[in-house]
Amino acid sequence: MDFYRNKLAMVTGGSSGIGLALARLILRNGGHVAILARRAELLTSAAADLANSKLHHDQKIFTLQADVSNKDEVEKALLDFVNENGIPDMVFNSAGVAHPGRFEDLGDDIFHWMMDVNYFGTVNVLKVLVPLMQQRKSGVIINISSIAGFIGVYGYSAYGASKFAVSGFTDALRAELKPDGIQVSIVFPPDTDTPQLTYESQFKPAVTKEIAGSAKLLDPNIVALETLKAVARKQYIILPGSEGKLMYWLHHFVGRLIYPVMDMMVDSALKKSSQK
Repeated sequence: MDFYRNKLAMVTGGSSGIGLALARLILRNGGHVAILARRAELLTSAAADLANSKLHHDQKIFTLQADVSNKDEVEKALLDFVNENGIPDMVFNSAGVAHPGRFEDLGDDIFHWMMDVNYFGTVNVLKVLVPLMQQRKSGVIINISSIAGFIGVYGYSAYGASKFAVSGFTDALRAELKPDGIQVSIVFPPDTDTPQLTYESQFKPAVTKEIAGSAKLLDPNIVALETLKAVARKQYIILPGSEGKLMYWLHHFVGRLIYPVMDMMVDSALKKSSQK
């Protein structure tokens, strides 16, 4: 994909999961990457991993340590980076967290955490980079949402709300930035085999586990590959894997029929979990 050759991509959440897979593949297609994450030890190990994906020795790998939910911290890290290395050609907002549970069992802190990282984390990064891209009259922005960002999923009231917010934000951003020559895309991955999924699995209600049990986990490398191909085609809505495409079609083209389908899945899961 020549689209990424000699381009500089900023990837938040780039030390693991989908973010790391994106960074790895961008390097394999001749680009440069800057990965931003909260934990220094993961950034160090990710940078070592990424070094093996370079096509040629002069490709650059940068690491930025910052918490996307901390506006001041993100602003300083990004502005320092831009002053030294220039404005990224593209930014992938992949940093995200998930903590499932039934609504009544989730504390207020979980709802705020989901919004602070998943939604405001995306906003904080773009508040710094968008004005610079507007001045340059070019740029590519890719925001990572989730299937739970267009359809409500049992056990994901906090996470789903934050990913719906990312979806609505990205829709408005696409319209506003297109006249400035800035390309915007949104990605709706299904359940993906990442450390984040391992973390959230311990908190899933039994019904959620039953529903998810029939779905095959998507490899983060597949998510990355499908995402990068779609971005290169200037595609706005990106749906990696067959499950995401089916759910999106049911929701957007079959309309209200998706809700009886979801209700049947929940009812079946409730019956099975009560028998265990």
